[in-house]
Amino acid sequence: MTRILIVDDEPQIIRALRINLQARRYEVDTAADGAEALHSAATHHPDLVVLDLGLPDIDGIEVIRKLRAWTPIPIVILSGRMDSGGKVDALDAGADDYITKPFSVEELLARIRAVTRRLVSSDPVPAVQIGRHTVNLADRRIESTDEIPHLTRIEWQLLEVLVRNPGKLVSQRQLLQEVWGPTYATETQYLRQYMKHLRRKLEDDPARPRHLITEPGMGYRFQP
Repeated sequence: MTRILIVDDEPQIIRALRINLQARRYEVDTAADGAEALHSAATHHPDLVVLDLGLPDIDGIEVIRKLRAWTPIPIVILSGRMDSGGKVDALDAGADDYITKPFSVEELLARIRAVTRRLVSSDPVPAVQIGRHTVNLADRRIESTDEIPHLTRIEWQLLEVLVRNPGKLVSQRQLLQEVWGPTYATETQYLRQYMKHLRRKLEDDPARPRHLITEPGMGYRFQP
């Protein structure tokens, strides 16, 4: 069974998510604040964390950073913060996805399935050079002459799809379906946000990318 840690200080949300996740055969742990969440994660080793940012003791962004110091498990943010700055901060800290409250349980379940999906391939994935960074996709490791950026799980998946098709146009629909699943085939704004983060982290000049190229209205291309 997949084990999920729900971190939220609203008892009604904890209860609703526990009922819905257990009904779908997920194993569920819960925490009402950041300290309890960090202890539970270290003790029970969940497969995924659903995390509210507005916790009573530790800000959710700091919880993400503390988790990322020792574990790569997927983190899905479930928060009432709707400003783009909060979303960017959470993604930069290491979150894999972000859902705003109020939310649909079905959407959350779809995001959980998508964020835990792996791109399966028997072929080795090459290391590639992007700006000052050597990106090893096989073990998701980056070597750099500068500060080493942290990529979220979604960013790694996007990059892998593009790198497996060097020089070729990969459509927006293909990227959305391969990384997020078929229900996200039209979420182009979501894709643009993640590509923007990738360029900012990897390209020498994100405003004039040399490797992660946009083909307007069509898709993206990895140029070696």
